[in-house]
Amino acid sequence: MNALEELAESFSCLPGIGKKSALRIATHLLKSDAQFMSRFSNQIATLQQRIRYCSECGTYTEDDPCKICSNPARDQSMLCVVEQPQDVQTIEASREYHGLFHVLGGVISPLEGVGPEQLSISKLLQRLQNSNISEVIIATNPTVEGDTTALYIQRILAETGIKISRLASGLPVGGDLEYADRLTLARSFRGRTLF
Repeated sequence: MNALEELAESFSCLPGIGKKSALRIATHLLKSDAQFMSRFSNQIATLQQRIRYCSECGTYTEDDPCKICSNPARDQSMLCVVEQPQDVQTIEASREYHGLFHVLGGVISPLEGVGPEQLSISKLLQRLQNSNISEVIIATNPTVEGDTTALYIQRILAETGIKISRLASGLPVGGDLEYADRLTLARSFRGRTLF
């Protein structure tokens, strides 16, 4: 196996990239100028050193706390609970939501051995006790696991007196927030419903 094939094989391990696309990317990089290749390889090599989780919300950030948590212009009374850090970026792209976020780090999935204790649910409860949050929007994916997680969170927050809502329909069942278009996501936020 030569260097081009090795690189293509590495790219094909990335989500959403098949063998043909991986080979196209590797071939494109082979034709790229040295300055681009140097910058690109440096970005990949230092990614894990530069990016970490925000200590407050759990999203990806270079600065801790992240720009969302440290922005006083954000609506401090609303907290949107999502599964993964990339969901924060997806929701931010809709420009519909202006509150804070909380990343769970996954969903309850007994078949995969993931229970509530593996998620950042206890940290969510601590955040709610130490803040003036009046509404929690649960924005888990509309899957069996996402719905189970949403129901679990709704039940443990039921006695807090905090308004609890869930994103409205418009997101496809079995789909991921990451792949939702901006319009669908914006409509889902506007039409969210209480549990």
